Amino acid sequence: MDAIRLKSGAHLLAVHVCMAMVLAPAQVSAADLTARDVTVKFHEAEPNKPVDLSGKDLSNLDLAGLNFKSAVLEKANLYGADLTSANLSGTDLRGAKLDRAILMRTDFSGANLEGATILAPSVFSDATFNYADAPNFTGAKMAGARIAARMDGANFTGADLSGVWIGPSERGSEAGMAPSSRSPGMNFTDANLSGAVIKEVEMIFARFTNANLSGAKLINVDLSRADLSGADLTGVELTGCNLDGANLTGVKGFDTVTGLASVQNLDKAQRE
Repeated sequence: MDAIRLKSGAHLLAVHVCMAMVLAPAQVSAADLTARDVTVKFHEAEPNKPVDLSGKDLSNLDLAGLNFKSAVLEKANLYGADLTSANLSGTDLRGAKLDRAILMRTDFSGANLEGATILAPSVFSDATFNYADAPNFTGAKMAGARIAARMDGANFTGADLSGVWIGPSERGSEAGMAPSSRSPGMNFTDANLSGAVIKEVEMIFARFTNANLSGAKLINVDLSRADLSGADLTGVELTGCNLDGANLTGVKGFDTVTGLASVQNLDKAQRE
């Protein structure tokens, strides 16, 4: 009889365990490496032999201040990672996910971010939106990237942003706030924005000096006091844009611009 009870109890225990396994919530997948693992890899990296972390899940890791030494991070998942003051110059970040990452003072100069996503990152330490906190994308390759972020003062000088999509960040909506569409003071001097799509973003005081905007679509973009002097506007769409005080001196292809009937304050733009 005792043996029967023991067998019956064991059976019931097995049933309960199986049910618990079925009903338990799915576990959130952890990063493939720890922050220490990544740090050691870069510390031990041999000269001229970049660390290859292609496709690795590095989400939510604290990688602040780290020198990535031109690592290969193609299609890596850096969601929520802290990259404050990290040096990612020259890194291969093609197709990488940088959504909700912390990008304060992060250096992406000369990096390859083609097809990468930078959606709703944290860029500023406080509500003063200090330009000094903005990441640096000077000379970066960003063709086809998707950017939805507030990046006041971010530097894209000489970057390849052909076919890029730039729109408002939804980050504030979690706290019941309207999506942030403000990014004043961005610097696109000498950048290639051909075929880019920029929607619903406030880019007051932005610099597009000598930038290539041919074929780009700018829809409901606030370009008040922006400097577009010498820019190529061939075939550009400016539907609903605000050009109050914008500098259009020496722009190319202005006679091919579409959407001018809906442009606000065109008469207040500097044309000569």
